[in-house]
Amino acid sequence: MMKKSIDGVALRGKRVLVRVDFNVPLDAAQHVTDDTRIRAALPTIRRILEEGGRVILISHLGRPDEEPEAKAKYSLAPVAGRLSDLIARPVRFVQDCVGPEVRHAVAEMRDGSVLLLENLRFHEAEVIKDKNAAKDPALREAKDAFARQLASLADVYVNDAFGTCHRDNASMLTVPQMMTGKPKVVGYLVRKELEYLGAAIHAPKRPFVCVLGGAKVSDKIRVIERLLERCDALLIGGAMMFTFWGAEGHPVGKSRVEPDAFDLARRLRAEAGPKLRVPTDCVAADRIASDAATTVCAIEGASGAAGEGGRGVPAPLMGLDIGPATIATFESVLSTAVTIVWNGPMGVFETPPFDRGTRAVARAMSQATQRDAITIVGGGDSAAAVTQAGLAPMMTHVSTGGGASLEFLEGKSFAALEVLDDA
Repeated sequence: MMKKSIDGVALRGKRVLVRVDFNVPLDAAQHVTDDTRIRAALPTIRRILEEGGRVILISHLGRPDEEPEAKAKYSLAPVAGRLSDLIARPVRFVQDCVGPEVRHAVAEMRDGSVLLLENLRFHEAEVIKDKNAAKDPALREAKDAFARQLASLADVYVNDAFGTCHRDNASMLTVPQMMTGKPKVVGYLVRKELEYLGAAIHAPKRPFVCVLGGAKVSDKIRVIERLLERCDALLIGGAMMFTFWGAEGHPVGKSRVEPDAFDLARRLRAEAGPKLRVPTDCVAADRIASDAATTVCAIEGASGAAGEGGRGVPAPLMGLDIGPATIATFESVLSTAVTIVWNGPMGVFETPPFDRGTRAVARAMSQATQRDAITIVGGGDSAAAVTQAGLAPMMTHVSTGGGASLEFLEGKSFAALEVLDDA
C-alpha cells in the first residue's frame, strides 16, 4: 500500500492537519506516564516545523463516551505540556476541536507554530460508524458536519495515527474525504508501519517465524490462517494454547478455553502440520498472584489423539504461562529466524512469575536483532511487554497499533489509508 508521504508535499506556510495517536496513559494527577506514542509522532511534527508549516494536531484519548461525567480525565491538555517539552517550543492547547475558538486559534497561527486541539471523542460524531451513517441520514449529516469543520481548518491532511487506521472515525476517513483537491498523505510513523509490516507479509526474508499469543483462537483465526500461508513456523502461546490442548483431549483444569473452537483448532493442526507449534508444557497455579504456588504441567505430545497424551492441567489449577520446555523449543526456533513477527503475550505477563515466557520471547527476538534479523513487535500487550522488559530499543520495529497490526496482518483493507494520495 504505497501512499504519498509528507516528503512529497510543499509545507511552508501551509496549515497541516495531523491526525496523531496521543491515546497515552495518564495518572491520577493527570501526568503522562508513558510518552511512547507522543515520541513516535515527533519525526513528522519536526519535519513540518522545519519546512515552515503550521501544525494542527488532532487525536482521541480513551473512551469518554463511556464515562461522560469524567471529561476532565480524558482531556489532552497534559499531552500539550509533554509535547512542548519534547519539541522545545510552545504548544498552544485549545479546549475544543471544532467551533469559533478553534477557528480563531488557527487564524492566529504563524509558520513554525503548533496547535493541539481537544479530544476528538468529546464529540459523538467522531465515532459514528459509516455503516450506521449509511442507514440513518441524521447520523450521516452529524458525522459529515463534524468532519467538514475539521477539514476546513487546513491545507494539507496527514495521517500519522496507525493505531486507528483500521477504524472509520470521522477524523480518519471522513475528514480526508472532505478535503477534495488538497494533499492527503501519510506521516513518517504510518509510512514506517506500512513498510515493515508490508515487507514482512509480502516479501519476508526467510526463515520467517511468527509468534502469536492472546486469549482466543477465534479472535485470531484469520491472522493465523494468513500467516500459515506465508511463514515457515507459527508459535502459539497465551491462553490460546489450551483450546488446542482441549481439542486434543488433554485436561486443561480451570484454564481459559474455547470449547466452541475445538473443531477449528483441530482443523488448523491438521492443515498446518509441523509448521504450527503448540506448547507442550505450561506453568499453572490456582490463582493469578505473585505469591501463588506454581507447578509445571506437561503433555506427552501436543499432537496426540483425543483422550491420549500426558497429564495436562489438573482440575484445581489454571495454565498461566508457557512452560520451560516450550520456552526452550521456541528459543531454538527463533534462533534460526531471519524475520520474526510477534503479536500477543505468552502468559499473564503483568504478574510475575507468569511473565517468564513473554520475557523469553522478547530476549530471543532482541538476540535475533543483534544478528541482523528483522524483528517486528505488533503493538498492544506485546509492545508493553518489550517496553517493560527494557528491550524495545533492541527490536527492529515496535508497532504502535495492536488492533491495526492484527488487521493488517490479516490482509484487511483500511479505508482510512485507501482515501489518501497514492505515491
